[in-house]
Amino acid sequence: MYKIVKKRQLNENICLMDVEAPRCAAHCKPGQFVIVITDEGDERIPLTICDYDAAAGTVTIVFQVVGAATMRMLSLNEGDSFRDFVGPLGQPSELTAESAGDLKNKKILFVAGGLGTAPVYPQVKYLHGLGVDADVIIGAKTKDILIMEEEMKAVAGNLYITTDDGSYGRSGMVTKVIQDLYDEGQRYDLCVAIGPMIMMKFVCKLTKELGLPTIVSMNPIMVDGTGMCGACRLTVGGEVKFACVDGPEFDGFQVDFDQAMKRQNLYKTEEGRRYLTEQEKDTHHGGCGNCD
Repeated sequence: MYKIVKKRQLNENICLMDVEAPRCAAHCKPGQFVIVITDEGDERIPLTICDYDAAAGTVTIVFQVVGAATMRMLSLNEGDSFRDFVGPLGQPSELTAESAGDLKNKKILFVAGGLGTAPVYPQVKYLHGLGVDADVIIGAKTKDILIMEEEMKAVAGNLYITTDDGSYGRSGMVTKVIQDLYDEGQRYDLCVAIGPMIMMKFVCKLTKELGLPTIVSMNPIMVDGTGMCGACRLTVGGEVKFACVDGPEFDGFQVDFDQAMKRQNLYKTEEGRRYLTEQEKDTHHGGCGNCD
C-alpha cells in the first residue's frame, strides 16, 4: 500500500498528492510516469510524475477528475493509501542525458497547457538545479484553472502566463505568446511543449515555421501504460511507436497529430477498439503482438 502524505486541491477539478513510494522516488527522472490503482479491480491510471523527493521517499502526482476512477482518487485523504503505485515508467526527458555544461549553452523554452503544467515542472526544476534557467509559458482557459504558478516562478528563468479569455496575465493562446517573444527578439534552441493534443499540434506548426526544434509529450493518449493495450500507438517519422514504452516524449515535427487524435477518439468506444484491432492486427499492441 502507498500512503498519501499530502493532499492539496489546486482547483475544483485538479488535485495534487504526495505519495509515499520510496523505491519509485529513488529512481525517478523528469519526463517519466507512474501507474496508479486506487483499489483492487479499479482502473489503471497513468500519470506523469510532477515531482519527486528521493530523501523523503515521496512522488508527487497531479490529476484531473474526469471519470469514476479519478473521482475515487479524489475521495482519498492524507493517511489513506493507493492499492498500487508502479513506476517510474517510460523514457526520461532527453535533457537528462545531456551534461550541465551543454545545457547551459542552450536557451530552452517550455510551453505548458492546462494540466501539462504538472509534467513541465519537474523538467524546469531539474534544469534549475543545474544552474540552467529556462523560460516557461503557461496557458489556461481562465485564471480559475491555472495551476502551479508559484512553484514554477521559483524555478523558471522567465515565466509568462496567458489565459484564453484574458482574465489573467497575457491574453490569447500559448502560440500567440511564442510569436510575441520571437517578435520581441527572443531566440531559443529548443522548445518542450506539453498539454492537450490540439495545443501541441499548433505549437509544433508554429515552431516549425520559426525553425525551433520542439519536443512533445504524448502522455494524453496513454491508457494501460505498458504497451499492451495499444491505446497510445502513434506514427512518428513514418514509424509505429507507443507513447508508454517508446516515449512519452517525441520529436514534435515527426508526430502525426491528426492520426493520433482520430485514433484517440476511436479508442474511446468498444466498437472503435474492435475496428483498430482488426485494422492493425499483430501490430496493435506495443508489447505482446497479439490481441483477442
